[in-house]
Amino acid sequence: MADSRTSQFIERIPVGPLALMPLKSIEPLGKKVNDYLVTWRTKRESEHKETLAFSGYQKSDYIVPTRISRFGTGEAKGEILESVRGVDIYLMVDVMNYSMTYSIFGHVNHMSPDDHYADLKRLIAATTGKAKRINVIMPFMYESRQHKRSGRESLDCAMMLQELHEMGVENFLTFDAHDPRVMNAIPRDSFDNVSCTYQFVKALLMNVNDLDIDKDHMMIISPDEGGMNRAIYYANVLGLDMGMFYKRRDYTQVVNGRNPIVAHEFLGTDVEGKDVIIIDDMIDTAGTLTNAANAIKNMGAKSVYACATHPVLSGPAIERLKESAITELVLLNTIPMPKEKRLDKMRFLSVGNLFAEAMMRVHNNGSISELFDKERKLK
Repeated sequence: MADSRTSQFIERIPVGPLALMPLKSIEPLGKKVNDYLVTWRTKRESEHKETLAFSGYQKSDYIVPTRISRFGTGEAKGEILESVRGVDIYLMVDVMNYSMTYSIFGHVNHMSPDDHYADLKRLIAATTGKAKRINVIMPFMYESRQHKRSGRESLDCAMMLQELHEMGVENFLTFDAHDPRVMNAIPRDSFDNVSCTYQFVKALLMNVNDLDIDKDHMMIISPDEGGMNRAIYYANVLGLDMGMFYKRRDYTQVVNGRNPIVAHEFLGTDVEGKDVIIIDDMIDTAGTLTNAANAIKNMGAKSVYACATHPVLSGPAIERLKESAITELVLLNTIPMPKEKRLDKMRFLSVGNLFAEAMMRVHNNGSISELFDKERKLK
């Protein structure tokens, strides 16, 4: 970390003693964040560390122990096992960790996003208003795909944000929200939507030897119209042409709650002989991504690379990715990935250090925008 950032963290007075509260769903990543905080604060020296304003600044462990207890009916309660009076709490939760289970009337039930979100609210409620400030870090945003209304539908994502606001949450941090405009639901609160553009490009350049980043040899592609802004940003920063796929749907029928896709139509310049990077926020069943990759390869592209923030990988996703034309797939570790779902073409990037640095900036009332705005460095 650069010295300029060090002085910013040390000279600004913290909100209060820092407390990290990772739920079971995100425990491994929470421990990495804690280790980074302990190491960084131990190594940095400052004349202010021993003053009253910096009380509790340097500790051997910032994690506050918690417990979620379940009754036989599946009902639960959250408990915080030490005092949090006057502290700056950072709760971390992974709402997509389906590997966790609990018993309900003797049957094993896998935890859904609703269950993880309910546990988050339980621990917020357990602070009983004694914390100095409450912050939530949610890598995959709960109900982020239900962000707009079409007819008589619920607005689950906006309702979640407003509910957290009413519970006293002041800062909300997520990675690559499906539609960041949902922040309009809480206009007076801090909503940070982190994009890891720099990390994706850096990973490709460090692991692929023959990439030429210019408009004659490379192109950025959005797999659907929803990811256009993301692709435009990459293309502008890197000085490349871009294209997109338009999903033509059959609006006369509904299958599994949505209109089936009839065809993917490509809009853009010639891709023949070029390296193509497909950018997306998440991979669910991988149908959209692999259809785009295979179509691009059939149009004569030299190689197809893909970058995605959230590897949900449900249903036939692994088999589709395995058989696809994608040469290398760069993913973030925002969602736990079992070994049986990992492929040789996958490369995972850790976001633990980014979480820790973002927390330290918020904790010391500093700006986190420059931490994630890497446009100058990319250029």
